[in-house]
Amino acid sequence: MRKLKLQMQISLDGFVATENGGLDWMTWDWDDELKEHVAALHVPVDLILMGRNMMPGFIDAWEAQIDDPESGKFARLMVDTPKIVFSRTVESSDWKNTTVANGDLTDEVNQLKSAEGGDIIVYGGASFVGSLIKNNLIDEYHFFVNPVALGKGMPIFGDLDANLTLKLIIAKGFKCGVAALTYKPLKK
Repeated sequence: MRKLKLQMQISLDGFVATENGGLDWMTWDWDDELKEHVAALHVPVDLILMGRNMMPGFIDAWEAQIDDPESGKFARLMVDTPKIVFSRTVESSDWKNTTVANGDLTDEVNQLKSAEGGDIIVYGGASFVGSLIKNNLIDEYHFFVNPVALGKGMPIFGDLDANLTLKLIIAKGFKCGVAALTYKPLKK
């Protein structure tokens, strides 16, 4: 069975964006070791999931970086990897390697997880990820904790009906100030 991995940048106080969706608080000057850590996370991945609100910014940003000497190789990987965007309002996509899923989230994700292939990674947005968490669909949590507290913003754990207990697998700090924390749920 394929694993569904969540990769998400998060503030020290647990937010993934400001209240209006802003991301200007994130640390963007990643050191080489952190870039290698993220690249290694993607080695077994052959499918990307995201919510509709995340789609335009995510896809356009990576397409704009394809020719960049520093980020182009990873950008090419992000553009070329098949993507499924979950939406209740959009029925198709013009973006390269991107399809839209409109069915029941839990059913569709479980079908994807039981299909042949490598790991699946999800990026966001906050509401979409919150639904995946609430429905117990995430197999690994990869948080990149930025050295900033927002005070308020968009959470991803706000809709839990019960405690979510996780086991810490990896905790690693990087020179740029970001800490990578990897967790697995104790109960699925």
